[in-house]
Amino acid sequence: MTDNTQQPGPGPQRAPADLPTQYAPTEVEGKLYERWVERGYFEADATSDKPPYTIVIPPPNVTGSLHLGHAFQHTLMDALTRRKRMQGFEALWLPGMDHAGIATQNKVEQQLAEEGRSRQDLGREEFTDRVWQWKEEYGGRILGQMRRLGDGVDWSRERFTMDEGLSRAVGTIFKRLHDDGLIYRAERIINWCPRCLTAISDIEVDYQEDAGELVSIAYGEGEDRLVVATTRAETMLGDTAVAVHPEDERYRHLIGRQIKLPLTDRTIPVVADEHVDPEFGTGAVKVTPAHDPNDFAIGRRHDLPSLTVMDERGVITVPGPFEGLDRFEARSTIVNALREQGRIVAEKRPYLHSVGHCSRCKTTVEPRLSMQWWVKVGPLAQAAGDAVRDGRVAIHPPEMAKRYFDWVDNMHDWCISRQLWWGHRIPVWYGPNGETVCVGPDEEPPTGEGWTQDSDVLDTWFSSGLWPFSTLGWPEQTPDLKKFYPTDTLLTGHDIIFFWVARMMMFGLYAMDGTPPFRTIALTGLVRDEHGKKMSKSFGNVVDPLDWMDRYGADAVRFTLARGANPGADVPIGEDWVQASRNFANKLWNATRFALINGATVDGPLPAAERMSATDRWILSRLDTVVAEADAGYEDYQFAKVSDLLFHFAWDEVFDWYVELSKTVFAAGGEPADVSRRVLGEVLDRTLRLLHPIVPFVTEELWTTLTGRESVVVAAWPEDTGFRDPAAEAELATVRRVVTEIRRFRADQGLQPGQRVPARLELAGTGLAPHEDAMRALLRLQPEGDTFEATATLPVAGATVALDLSGVIDVEAERKRLQKDLAAAEKELKQTTAKLGNEGFLAKAPAPVVDKIRARQATAEEDIARLTGQLERLPRG
Repeated sequence: MTDNTQQPGPGPQRAPADLPTQYAPTEVEGKLYERWVERGYFEADATSDKPPYTIVIPPPNVTGSLHLGHAFQHTLMDALTRRKRMQGFEALWLPGMDHAGIATQNKVEQQLAEEGRSRQDLGREEFTDRVWQWKEEYGGRILGQMRRLGDGVDWSRERFTMDEGLSRAVGTIFKRLHDDGLIYRAERIINWCPRCLTAISDIEVDYQEDAGELVSIAYGEGEDRLVVATTRAETMLGDTAVAVHPEDERYRHLIGRQIKLPLTDRTIPVVADEHVDPEFGTGAVKVTPAHDPNDFAIGRRHDLPSLTVMDERGVITVPGPFEGLDRFEARSTIVNALREQGRIVAEKRPYLHSVGHCSRCKTTVEPRLSMQWWVKVGPLAQAAGDAVRDGRVAIHPPEMAKRYFDWVDNMHDWCISRQLWWGHRIPVWYGPNGETVCVGPDEEPPTGEGWTQDSDVLDTWFSSGLWPFSTLGWPEQTPDLKKFYPTDTLLTGHDIIFFWVARMMMFGLYAMDGTPPFRTIALTGLVRDEHGKKMSKSFGNVVDPLDWMDRYGADAVRFTLARGANPGADVPIGEDWVQASRNFANKLWNATRFALINGATVDGPLPAAERMSATDRWILSRLDTVVAEADAGYEDYQFAKVSDLLFHFAWDEVFDWYVELSKTVFAAGGEPADVSRRVLGEVLDRTLRLLHPIVPFVTEELWTTLTGRESVVVAAWPEDTGFRDPAAEAELATVRRVVTEIRRFRADQGLQPGQRVPARLELAGTGLAPHEDAMRALLRLQPEGDTFEATATLPVAGATVALDLSGVIDVEAERKRLQKDLAAAEKELKQTTAKLGNEGFLAKAPAPVVDKIRARQATAEEDIARLTGQLERLPRG
């Protein structure tokens, strides 16, 4: 009935008096974490015989700091890893950071700007050295904050996407993909930031509703005239066609004809393309292949030229009156010119539409035709989809799989080149005669006059896509790779399924001979404020988790986040909830101090069941049930259910009932007290171990003091020993029911919680006689005494409790108060019933109004029943 697998060891061996009267998290957490790291508890051994359990941390940006989203996901990953470590697994939680190409380069460029310099002033090599210096001095702030949160990561294996080993992995996989025809160079439409001067990925584009202008422009003359609408009038300088639907009768006569492009000396064809929606707008669209992805596709289908009309900074390059104008200045200038010519047919201003902005600098993104490097994702995406479909990888919760398939089944080729200096430089050299050579890490690049390396670097997501295996030493077949790949759980937000999860799947399956990079993808929601609103600086509701940790402790923040973590669902969080979690930590602290003061012990086996009271057997039966339910919850990633289960077991059952019921036993002494001391020690020992993965600091401080053992971090996870005692559980359920009913009656009569009342308990035939002393203590019931007169009698669960309330309450005043409240409730019931019985009212009233009245009616009925019962139970006058 007990698991005595906790290790002996050189624990603190502290006396109960060594546990302060109050818990001060800031005095405990830092020193405990450093002790864990110094003792190597988080370091995994690739040579051990233990089964492995691996999680690689989603690498935070080197420029980043801990926000609530990080704290949320890190808490859950830490809980998984700590539990597996306690279960006897060789648990590896591998930390590291992403070099964050654009974000980091921007940071250093901002520094240079303050010095009046640019990266061009330094040159590529010196600028890159400067970024490395910045990284060493300022980067990685988040790593220290992870320690503050309690992340049990293996710091000896910390990796960085630009370190030597990971750079080798990047070069190796680029070479293999290139040689297999899965990486190629081509001119396509990409997202371009005119401020950062680089292509950016889809995830780096933030879309928002902007108030622009929709103008309708007349192209052509006479019977060739047609109207197109656009929000980007400046791009008309690059139009090379107008497209219409082939079955649109309005324009069938124009298909194949040339029409005059306003403001230019060019004519452009009218082409028929099924992409055009004849029901949208005028049914005719301008085609600018170099500045719109849909237009680019139309241009390819009809062999249209692609004319770039602006440079990389968004400045118009077309010779003529608009040359040299910024794109937005050109937009208004061109509209004015068209208006002067009578070409503007309609204008809508403001016109709200979705516009992409660079997530780094907020500049409006420009679709731009550009020569870039691409990954051919077709076969890679197919493999990534198959790995989930055939069960090699499970997605949790399962309903999230649809999002994953929607992406991998419809994935477009991936632009992987960036026009930056910070990052993995593309390992391709160009020769003087047009030669192109891709060079692997073990190969020498070509030398000689005219050979140059490609100036671009790789998208940050390219290197982070290798993270599950590059961090373990790939392409070398290291002991770590052999032991810890594939990883077990990828826990991340559902918002980056597309950008990171799918890419890790593609690269892992490709590089590791069809072995996926993880067995389970556990997807979380996003952290929101207490009202369910997205956290945003513009909303003023962003919370720094470090502030909350300063005030309430890391455990309180962790427990609050875990308690809201339903699979795939967003997580609302407010400061009041963190305060409540701090109170829970204090309750744990106080209960353990009580146990220590009363001699609770964890030494030796538990007494035989026949020596235990029903109360002892009840709490042990409940404990084993809770262990089983916690295990099931963890295996299903139900962190909220596990947290809630442990909260209510600890607070409601252990502290509010078992501890309180045990007080009379401890006061009486003797063998029953010795038995309960051992049971209380067992319950707290195992409860603290169950809670440790979520609230590691307070449980470590309490468990080591309670047990005298080394550390709960390396203690055994509690096992379900199979002990169940339905009879004891039923008996204690009756005790709790009687106590709860009498407490409710006392409160109804306005008695103070500590006010003592004479009472007679008639318990014959109920099996509750052994609990009379405890029940009297909990209910503040005095012995009857010589002058006892039963003025109120309550039958509960077969027992009868008679109370003498004479002189304790003003019965007549209480009766008048209850009768007044009852009259008000009866009036409310009469009014709501009349309304709900009025067919005319029901026919006209909105549904929410009717629902509100029904709710009022139900409340009135409940109040009447409650008040009537209270009046009936008043002492007889």
